[in-house]
Amino acid sequence: MPLEILNQIFNLHQMPTNQDTDSTKLITGYCEPWSLRAGEEIEWFGSSHIPTSGTLGIVRLDCGDPTRTGPGFAEAQVEAIETQTVDLSSQRLLPGSYAEAIVSTPETKLLELSLWFQPTFLKRDGVLFSVSSGESFVEVGNSGTELVARFCEVEAVVRDRPLERHRWYFLSLKVDVQAGVAEIEISSPKSASPARDLLQSGQDKCVVPISITFAGDLTLRLAAGVADGRWDGRIAAPKLVADGNHYEWEFEGDMEDAAITSVSGGAKLNLFQLPTRGVTGPTWSGEHQRWRDDPKQWNAIHFHHDDLYDAGWETTGKFRLPADLSSGIYCLRFESELGTDRVPFFVRPGHGLPTSDVALLMPTCTYMAYANHRMLIEGADFVGARANLRPEHQYLVDHPEVGLSHYERHPDGSGVMFSSRRRPVLQVRPGADGWNFTPDTDIHAFLLQSDADHDVISDDDVHFEGYEALAPYRVIVTGSHPEYWSTKMLDALDEWQRNGGRLMYLGGNGFYWRVSFSDSWPGAIELRRAEDGVRNWQTGDGENYHAWGGEYGGLWRRNGRAPNQLVGIGFAAQGFEKATFYQVNEEARDSRASWILAGIEDDVIGTSGLGGGAAGQEVDRYDERLGSPSHAVVIASATEFGTDMLRTKEEFEGTVAFPVPDPYVRSDIVFFEAPNGGAVFSVGSISWFGALARNNYDNDVAQMTQNVLERFLDPEPFEL
Repeated sequence: MPLEILNQIFNLHQMPTNQDTDSTKLITGYCEPWSLRAGEEIEWFGSSHIPTSGTLGIVRLDCGDPTRTGPGFAEAQVEAIETQTVDLSSQRLLPGSYAEAIVSTPETKLLELSLWFQPTFLKRDGVLFSVSSGESFVEVGNSGTELVARFCEVEAVVRDRPLERHRWYFLSLKVDVQAGVAEIEISSPKSASPARDLLQSGQDKCVVPISITFAGDLTLRLAAGVADGRWDGRIAAPKLVADGNHYEWEFEGDMEDAAITSVSGGAKLNLFQLPTRGVTGPTWSGEHQRWRDDPKQWNAIHFHHDDLYDAGWETTGKFRLPADLSSGIYCLRFESELGTDRVPFFVRPGHGLPTSDVALLMPTCTYMAYANHRMLIEGADFVGARANLRPEHQYLVDHPEVGLSHYERHPDGSGVMFSSRRRPVLQVRPGADGWNFTPDTDIHAFLLQSDADHDVISDDDVHFEGYEALAPYRVIVTGSHPEYWSTKMLDALDEWQRNGGRLMYLGGNGFYWRVSFSDSWPGAIELRRAEDGVRNWQTGDGENYHAWGGEYGGLWRRNGRAPNQLVGIGFAAQGFEKATFYQVNEEARDSRASWILAGIEDDVIGTSGLGGGAAGQEVDRYDERLGSPSHAVVIASATEFGTDMLRTKEEFEGTVAFPVPDPYVRSDIVFFEAPNGGAVFSVGSISWFGALARNNYDNDVAQMTQNVLERFLDPEPFEL
């Protein structure tokens, strides 16, 4: 890929002089929530690796794109909100999911514990479980492939044979305090591989002389030590007996709970940093694929040492927004001698206040899915790894503890199924990344210069409020890449369209993956890359159903809701070598949609922009076989792509040589009418925003988009 195009795609040009251009980024932070109404309160959580003092204020972000191809970075101080002086120091990040229970007992003489475990990563030492009381503790974990037990100062190797990854073991521990002895037994049942069982199946027993005292409450930790030790793997069916008091936790219950109460004894086992549930346990047979059909076969929790749901930082700034603050994109901006950091958020009109006729729907699910992605750092199928990185991406190299995106695997090879905004998200910064957020600010800037008087809403708002979040608006404009959608979001958009809504889909690869939310884990989404699709990983056997809600994961196309049915087009191809132009369909000029081409005389449009044209990166195609409405008008199509633009994986039915040019590799601009006077306009290209912004929005792509916006704002109904 040419370096110039790569730089444009990922916005690697230098920021303006009022931005943080130092290659060493020292300040970062996050806010809660991402989307709120005027009059509500927002919190900022900041950290600096070197202590510093600076000012924290709120700015309105009109455009966050600093590149030469954009309209120019533009922000303005919100004078109605006073800045604050803030002292910042380093706030530590402690990744690693684990579980913890406190068992009330005055003094324990006889302790018994049993559980199933499956190690998934043995290249680092980890603590499988720990039990502690005061200064006394028991820890069992792996040291490499050895299973090791520690009783305060006494350490013993539990078995001579090495542990094997992805194999289930059953462990029982008995600590007799008065006798001064501990017994550990470990066994591994038969697996599906007779040859593996030759070395692994059977039982081992270890007896260790100890001197230990449990005086006071017991703290049980799963996948964590008494200190910060973490473990990678699965645990199932833990049982604890303390002097005859029984505690047993079943993980096959409510898969969303952040706390699991023991079936006996009433002790709560609290989950931290969002470990993965809805995964197969030691008794999974393959007979069922959906965990709700036989939950006991999904009685495990998968822990990772790099899970990070909530940074848990102390609040360093708090603002009550003015009740009359205009809807828009804003940033919490912190400035000191060490640099500047901006944390964006989105403001809706205050409760009961008038709304605009247009709303820009910020794809916050997509932002979370890509949160802290490492595609520039580690490389991806469409881009090589880079050494020259913007400060935000370099921060990810230097501080991997900020957590992963849905585009990575954990070190044990399992896909990242959960992503959260309750931590620093480095790419959701103005100019930090030419993927998703910054391009969406170009669309925001277009709406501002068009005088459309638009509001800004988010995916989170649509998920939690449903149709009511969309109902006030005649026109909804999407971002450049609205890829991730929950069922409630799609249902809301469906209802809104049926009630006369008019949708402008100004991106590509939209409405593609299903995600889910949980009230138990606010600020996070779940993704299961099931069955098919362009993906960096795929779900494991028997794990295609979401833990949150139990829905089948994967592509909406595989769940009976192909995007073609909603927006007329669906993901067709991916390629990043170059973007190209659209050829106007001559029949469109004489159609009922000819007004879309008003003021556009050339038959070739979008000949310049990001990567060279309006059609590129990821593109969508009109296809009646997938549900595209038959009455849609195809306004224009793009086909002159580079050789790297290939049809999506779900279009493959075998390993074959595709025709050149491939008829399925196409980007289509479509228009069609919807019920009750509504309509849809879809462009089918992520690169649209770059051509839109060219020459300060004075170009044919902007003209077409403006034509649609003006007509969609006109209350006159669309009729076939």
